[in-house]
Amino acid sequence: MTLRPGRVPARGFAAALVCLAAASPALANDSTAELGTGGLDFVHNDNVEMRSEQLFISTAQVRVTYRFFNKSSAAVTNLVAFPMPDVTIADQDTNIAVPTEDPVNLLAFSTQANGQPVTTQVEQKVFAKGIDRTAMLQGLGIPLAPQLKATYDALDALPRDKWQELVDLGVAEIVEYGTTADMKMQQHLEPRWTLKTTYYWMQTFPAQQELVIEHQYKPSVGSTAGTGIGDPQIPDANGYKEKYCMDPAFVAAVTRAVQAANKAKNNSYVSEQRVDYVLKTGANWDGPIADFTLTVDKGKPDNLVSFCGTGVKKLSPTQFQVHYTDFSPTADLSILILTSSVMQQ
Repeated sequence: MTLRPGRVPARGFAAALVCLAAASPALANDSTAELGTGGLDFVHNDNVEMRSEQLFISTAQVRVTYRFFNKSSAAVTNLVAFPMPDVTIADQDTNIAVPTEDPVNLLAFSTQANGQPVTTQVEQKVFAKGIDRTAMLQGLGIPLAPQLKATYDALDALPRDKWQELVDLGVAEIVEYGTTADMKMQQHLEPRWTLKTTYYWMQTFPAQQELVIEHQYKPSVGSTAGTGIGDPQIPDANGYKEKYCMDPAFVAAVTRAVQAANKAKNNSYVSEQRVDYVLKTGANWDGPIADFTLTVDKGKPDNLVSFCGTGVKKLSPTQFQVHYTDFSPTADLSILILTSSVMQQ
């Protein structure tokens, strides 16, 4: 899900393991940004250690299983939080990948403790120019999630005297555009705020026992219809080589795909899919993660995937895995997947 459907803007690790056919140069206007999402955030307690974390990431789902152990002779109750990525609509051209239309649970997040569903509470706050405007928007009946069509519609429906007030406060902007249904140019009021959402609950860790916490959600997947990887005329301005640990073999495979697409002359292209995962959000347990496993699924055997890691093993035609012991995450994870329109035909 990206910005308002039908809108016509006024302004016109490295695992290179398979060959695919594809690609034309990246089209900036077709790029959708991803939201970096991490795991659970725990209030620090010296008595609770993380024995293992099993992390699975694909473009369709993220699954995480944690195994904790309370070393003490007494139960420990801690605050557990799942901070959603900030959602910010900065300007008219902002496109953000959000997998659901739910105004609160935009990533379809759910969690369990020892196999039982956990009832979570949620806090949502809206900020514009650094000032909390949550109560104002709620008073006006505006949905807090800035990326939803319902939010755009509710802003448009406000009395005109409210438009300028919201503009003056930096909460909204008046823009002019048509739609695919009606190309007539009209003024619209658009959101310009940041939404902060956090799920949280109090979790009890029994004395001298292991507790398993699992959660899953749909990731925010950034995308681009085309890619500039391997094109000598397009420098690595986005830092792809470092961010995704692209090695020469991966770049060469993409280059061959671009050349094949150019020869095909049938509107072939390679699409980028990007998933970010904030590994450092859960670094509040006692000591390093004793046993950490990451599994990445690239979706289709013909896709290309690149991410940073050591000792990558191929589990299947689509899955790759890394395993660490005594792991203390110091960097976040970024995954790049390239899919080919040629191979889908």
